[in-house]
Amino acid sequence: MHSAILSTLGDVPGREVERVLGLVRGNAVRSLHIGRDLWAFVRKVTGGELEDYTKLLAEVREQALDRMVAEAQARGADAIIGVRFQTCEISSGVAELLAYGTAVRLKPPAEA
Repeated sequence: MHSAILSTLGDVPGREVERVLGLVRGNAVRSLHIGRDLWAFVRKVTGGELEDYTKLLAEVREQALDRMVAEAQARGADAIIGVRFQTCEISSGVAELLAYGTAVRLKPPAEA
């Protein structure tokens, strides 16, 4: 679970940015076990969801987010805006997932 506010927008609705702390990122590189990779190949040929890949990408996405949040918190941020994901294949069956955004410190919420 992430303790920073994450937003794909350029802001956090209802909050004002006090200070921009800069670009933060987190990445993770993963591959499937050869047995699972072979099963995924069979599944690809016969059709259907590649559940092992779905699970792998969900895990690697969370790891990349956790690393990005840790970098932001180390800089004193309480939010990350403009969050984006990028992925690339490094080699057959090996992929990197990168999460990145802008670390910011928010002004305290206005009291109603």
